[in-house]
Amino acid sequence: MNDMTVGSPVRLILRFMIPVCLGNIFQQFYNVADSIVAGQFIGVNALAAIGSTGSLMFFVTGWLNGLSSGFAILVSQWFGAKEYDRMRHYVAMSIYLAAAFALIMTVGLLAANEPILRLMNFSDEIMPDVKAYMGIIYAGLIVTAAYNSLAAFLRALGDSRSPLYFLIISAAINVVLDIAFIVCFGMGVEGCAYATVIAQGISALLCFIFILKKFPILHLKKEDFRISFASFGRLLALGIPMGLQFSITAIGTIIVQGAVNVYGEIYMAGFSAAGKLQNIINTVFVAFGATIATFVGQNRGAGKMDRVKAGVKYTQIMILVWSVVSMTVMYFGGKYMTWLFVSPSETDVINVSVMYFHTVFWCYPFLGSIFLYRNTLQGMGYGLVPMLGGVFELVARSAIVVLVAGRTSFVGVCLADPAAWIAALIPLIPYYIFTMRKWEKNNAPEKKRAAQA
Repeated sequence: MNDMTVGSPVRLILRFMIPVCLGNIFQQFYNVADSIVAGQFIGVNALAAIGSTGSLMFFVTGWLNGLSSGFAILVSQWFGAKEYDRMRHYVAMSIYLAAAFALIMTVGLLAANEPILRLMNFSDEIMPDVKAYMGIIYAGLIVTAAYNSLAAFLRALGDSRSPLYFLIISAAINVVLDIAFIVCFGMGVEGCAYATVIAQGISALLCFIFILKKFPILHLKKEDFRISFASFGRLLALGIPMGLQFSITAIGTIIVQGAVNVYGEIYMAGFSAAGKLQNIINTVFVAFGATIATFVGQNRGAGKMDRVKAGVKYTQIMILVWSVVSMTVMYFGGKYMTWLFVSPSETDVINVSVMYFHTVFWCYPFLGSIFLYRNTLQGMGYGLVPMLGGVFELVARSAIVVLVAGRTSFVGVCLADPAAWIAALIPLIPYYIFTMRKWEKNNAPEKKRAAQA
């Protein structure tokens, strides 16, 4: 456990963030490994088939991740308030909800698999591979929900290292299974999907065993599982906006992917490779977001809003530093990093990837700031405005696609991402400033009395 209500905010944030970041990288590695193995051992069409499902997978898994992250906010707040019985009750109610959502999504998405893919403009040539891959992923959503929930509970209590260790193990297993299923057994893209589901199941199982052995504070009793609709309501009030926020963002990326698919398999493969590489860079931003949500949640629960303000300020500085590093790496090194996915001789695919990076790299500071302010507001218990940021993002992406898709070059479609990142901040930053000023105004008399005492 890690109490983030005392000590240096910078040291606490970095100590928590680094394992989360590494964990995010290894979680990204599932789909990246699938794409690398498919691209190198099956071909460009296989890379296009698996890689272009990234936005759809983000839509599905992002919803579950958003839900579990939202549920964990109440867990972290009651942990910060030292109300452990109430904390365990919310853990139990979160398990009910996560399982229910996973089962409903599995049934619904399996039924709607092909219609969704048709709407995304997948060609008949790669449709069978895409349909088979996503069908297996949908069937394994229960293990995805299990890992996300258990890891979120651990992070809510300040433990960001243990989920990392389990992800490292499962990511290594995923790579081994990818190679075994595809190279040794010739299973095609289905082998990649089975490897992903099995590896995620192992990470969930390891989290569960670890909690049983090392976290007695999370050992649940029969009374913890007593159903409370009021508690369900409080959890859903945070979880649904966070899930929708991820899903709304994902819908925008699905729309962009549909526009890219019109340009053909070469552009699909190049765009997919660029997206996978950018997601690895973005894991640092995501990790800062997850860290600040826990930091803010615990300190908000303890009533230490001065620490919230300090944590946001220092995190903003660290995000800007990483943005400069990311801009430099992706602008000058994106071409060579694309070689992970395709042979250097696939110059057309590589040029598409480079074209994307040269179009969007300048906007990384805006992208990083989204995770900071969105997660800060969520950590304070506000769900609506962060979701509204997702709506702004969706509208901006959709507008660019409608205006340029099929009418201009591929660069026009690439501009959808910078437009979305800037638009998302329109409601987030002003509302954060409003919230902190309101708190300072309400607490000014108390501070004055404390200073005079």
